[in-house]
Amino acid sequence: MLTLEPHLPPVPVIETPRVVLRGHRPEDFDAFHGIWSDPEVVAMITGRPSAKSDNQTRLMRHIGHWSAFGWGYWAVEDKATGLFVGDVGFGQFRRDMNPSIDGIPEMGWVLSPPFQGKGYATEAGLAALEWMDKAMPGTKTCAIFHPDNQGSMRVAEKLGFSFWTMGTFKGEDTPVYVRAAAEERGR
Repeated sequence: MLTLEPHLPPVPVIETPRVVLRGHRPEDFDAFHGIWSDPEVVAMITGRPSAKSDNQTRLMRHIGHWSAFGWGYWAVEDKATGLFVGDVGFGQFRRDMNPSIDGIPEMGWVLSPPFQGKGYATEAGLAALEWMDKAMPGTKTCAIFHPDNQGSMRVAEKLGFSFWTMGTFKGEDTPVYVRAAAEERGR
């Protein structure tokens, strides 16, 4: 006998003035791979370009987060052109780090170079966080960075994150930022 487990509703679609946040699709792979295999983009994320097979796994992980947790990463699409801008959202990666951030949705973003430095990460990030505040009330979020990634730390601060502590991930110093739940922020 075949039984199917219930699935959560589809990934919510969120529109901002310039972008649409939507679920990732298999047909996003080429643009997705282009971003994650660009040495400049990943220099302060993974430190090295990702292979196709690693990016396929990453894309499937983004899709799967929604079924497993009811939240995850969105594909960010430019409204004017329909181009794949990058990703923004939340992950649960079970990182071997000190201090542990397990159980706290970890926010992240990555953008294609033509869209960097133009406010797209902040715009998409604010929309994602607004959704999280409404969909998962009482949830705090965190973000980690390469210590030289000043641009992403500035974006995090614009999104309401504050430096919490210097952690250790893969033997490297890793700034850990936290954004309190909406109730704790007085909203």
